[in-house]
Amino acid sequence: MFTLFGIGFTAPWLLLGLVALPILWILLRAIPPAPIRRRFPGVALLLGLTDDEQQSDRTPWWLLLIRTLAVAAVILGFAGPVLNPQEDRTGSGSLLVLMDGTWADARDWARRVDRAEAALAEAARDGRTAALVSLTDRPQGDLPFQAAESWAARLPSVDPKPWAASEDEIAAWAEGLEGGFETFWLSDGLEHPWRADLLAALEERGEVTVFESPRPVYGLRPARFEDGEIRLSALRARTGDAAQAVVTAHGLDPNGVERELARADVAFEADASEAELALSLPPELRNRITRFQVEGVRSAGAVSLTDDALRRREVALISGLENREELQLLSPTHYLEQALEPTADLIDGSLEDILLANPDVIVMADIARVTETEADEIEGWVEDGGLLVRFAGPRLASSDVSRDAEDPLMPVRLRAGGRTVGGAMSWGEPKTLRPFSEASPFYGLPVPEEVRVTAQVMAQPDPQLAERVIASLEDGTPLVTRKRMGEGQVVLFHVTANADWSSLPLSGLFVRMLERLAISSRPMQPSAEDLAGTVWVPDAVLSAFGQVDEAGQLPGVPGEALAEATPGPETPPGLYAGQDRRIALNVISAETMLSPTAWPDRIPVEGLEVLRETALKGWFLTAALVLLAADILASLWLAGRLTGPRAGAAAAVALALVAGVPQPGAAQDDPAIEELALEATTEVVLAHVLTGDAEVDRVAEAGLRGLSQTLFARTSIEPADPIGVDLETDELAFFPFLYWPISPDQPIPSQEAYARLNEYLRTGGMILFDTRDADVAGFGASSPEGRKLQQLARPLDIPPLEPIPEDHVLTRTFYLLQDFPGRHASRDVWVEAAPPDAARAEGMPFRNLNDNVTPVVIGGNDWASAWAVDDSGNRMFPVGRGYAGERQREIAYRFGVNLMMHVFTGNYKSDQVHVPALLDRLGQ
Repeated sequence: MFTLFGIGFTAPWLLLGLVALPILWILLRAIPPAPIRRRFPGVALLLGLTDDEQQSDRTPWWLLLIRTLAVAAVILGFAGPVLNPQEDRTGSGSLLVLMDGTWADARDWARRVDRAEAALAEAARDGRTAALVSLTDRPQGDLPFQAAESWAARLPSVDPKPWAASEDEIAAWAEGLEGGFETFWLSDGLEHPWRADLLAALEERGEVTVFESPRPVYGLRPARFEDGEIRLSALRARTGDAAQAVVTAHGLDPNGVERELARADVAFEADASEAELALSLPPELRNRITRFQVEGVRSAGAVSLTDDALRRREVALISGLENREELQLLSPTHYLEQALEPTADLIDGSLEDILLANPDVIVMADIARVTETEADEIEGWVEDGGLLVRFAGPRLASSDVSRDAEDPLMPVRLRAGGRTVGGAMSWGEPKTLRPFSEASPFYGLPVPEEVRVTAQVMAQPDPQLAERVIASLEDGTPLVTRKRMGEGQVVLFHVTANADWSSLPLSGLFVRMLERLAISSRPMQPSAEDLAGTVWVPDAVLSAFGQVDEAGQLPGVPGEALAEATPGPETPPGLYAGQDRRIALNVISAETMLSPTAWPDRIPVEGLEVLRETALKGWFLTAALVLLAADILASLWLAGRLTGPRAGAAAAVALALVAGVPQPGAAQDDPAIEELALEATTEVVLAHVLTGDAEVDRVAEAGLRGLSQTLFARTSIEPADPIGVDLETDELAFFPFLYWPISPDQPIPSQEAYARLNEYLRTGGMILFDTRDADVAGFGASSPEGRKLQQLARPLDIPPLEPIPEDHVLTRTFYLLQDFPGRHASRDVWVEAAPPDAARAEGMPFRNLNDNVTPVVIGGNDWASAWAVDDSGNRMFPVGRGYAGERQREIAYRFGVNLMMHVFTGNYKSDQVHVPALLDRLGQ
């Protein structure tokens, strides 16, 4: 392609016509010829007369310029001018587009996709085969070389992973490369141990060109608690000038809504790749933090999930004896204080004050009795999720607590007195501990041989005793027992908290047992020995873009593997839950360093910028027609014909000539309609009806955005951003589903709009009417929204309705549901009534409704508020309180998923072929 002044030409040989412009100028200048001047006395008789038609003796220079420019515009237009012409890469054979596909790619992923798309388009023009490979999702076998057009169609489905490939995996893959091909390598900008070897393997197959973003890669190491502060280390791969970033802390507020809880600036000094940040936050705020992230960086490496290592529990220690300084080693709580002080916030005070502070754990050392009022308060606190840990002692051994009947605040019944071993009047020698069973939270912890028990309180034999014992002595007598109470639990150590009855408090095992009971937390990453014998189930996973998603049905991971794991397909980064605590596996560990790539000088390295070519042919031809129209008007004016009514007619003809030309880049039809059509039909789009109330419309859009993200994460439906629909002007046929929130003041649509709505309902569209008033009124006309719904729906061709039956397809299209809550939890949801002859087949749990896809769903549960997320993916509105509220929100999302699956698939789940699978899920 020939380039001139930054503009390329696809037919540059036509530019030779510009050489003829000076000749054209001379010819136009000579025509018409100048008249010969002769003196004639009779001309004096013509003085004072006017001539309607005039002719200039010479063509004015400005008119010649207009004509010359018009001809030049025609020549330039047909020469095929192109703005931002792309240089054609000379290459032959197959092309491999290689992407690192790691979390470091996520920040510039859209630009990387554009760069890959441009490479595939160029290969398609040259007729080359191509292959697209992500190193974190490598194909098995040979490289899948195919037509470049087929890879371009699959490019949107390629996503980065929140991990990097291992060196061994890349080495094995590189050894299997065969044949010759050219490589376009889209690098993530980080140095990996396998990069040099892979580059050498690719260069053996052909030329290699690297594309890399110049923007720095940021990372965040796991947060740690030191000296009363939260400390964070921020990393950057490229050093140089001093820079500054913002780190934000996110967590749940008291209403269960995720918020930004804190923010601070972190400063990188010149040539520094690491910067430290210290945050001093109150315990209540600190314990709510679930993640830190570098603001504005959309990457998993810039997110640090927090777990129990950061959350310091509030532990109240209560002793039956006064703690005298001169007798600290004999104090019932001395060893507990030494074990818990580095990892927990200790609370002092009376039991009444402690309960008002609502601690996480209450430890009672040798306290036998509490008042009835205190017992009731403690019992209620435990049932709400508290952990009560009790230690035995002389007082408990000599009391009659939990003797005849089990005390609510004790896990087992106790025998009278205690048991002493190892003395002159004792039973045998001091006892050691038995290895912990698999059902015990202490399973996997090594039992030191030096731990001895010389005295204990004994448990009464009971049918439930075996299941409540979590640690025992070598002779089988219980050492630690536990029982569940509501959401909490009660634990009893059958020995003292000091060294009077055993050497357990003097050992490291004591601290680890407190950690396993979630009384304290380890301030660093646990070792394989610490997690031995445990299984951890993924609770939440981190995407490459730094978004925290539900883990779904991922399998559990053994504790030994989790302690030494690096992020990968088997152990994705996220939060892993054990019995009573959680561990975070982050993309960046405490030892991670980020280093930029260092490519050899022989390798060309380019940026990710892709300038789109813009054809200018239409603009030049339009300019030529405009100049020709101006020439017509100027010629008429010079001839004196632009007077009277002829002037208006001539101007109208010239304007019609210009206006009749299609404008370049514009559609013949209404551009707004075409833009809406492209936006709504290129991808799946959920739409909401614009009500005229800005706040209602904002919430509706946010709700459909949250539902779209859920559909993208859980199903094969991948919706684009939602669209607001104006019933008066927009075409409804583009949208399979409309969400219509009802507000009391929204206007009534016109008759034309109702005609389009009725046609929409008859041709398979569905509308979800939401009155959003289920918290104050049931379905109907008992609220302003209900009355407005009746007014709006009266002209619609809506079939007979009924409350959604238990066997409706909406209860099982994707999830098995019987409740359909939103922000409110009412069951008043109405759908099209089943036909009278819809009968349940013998032995079937539901009716066969294959042809009865409801066109409307009506309710008032305010689903949009339950689904709504802001631009950062945070929940916008609280739903209920605590776990119950989050569960209600989850069911609301599931209803939305069921609804969308019903919209897109109809009633196929009522077909008899699906009955066996559904019966199996229903447990019938």
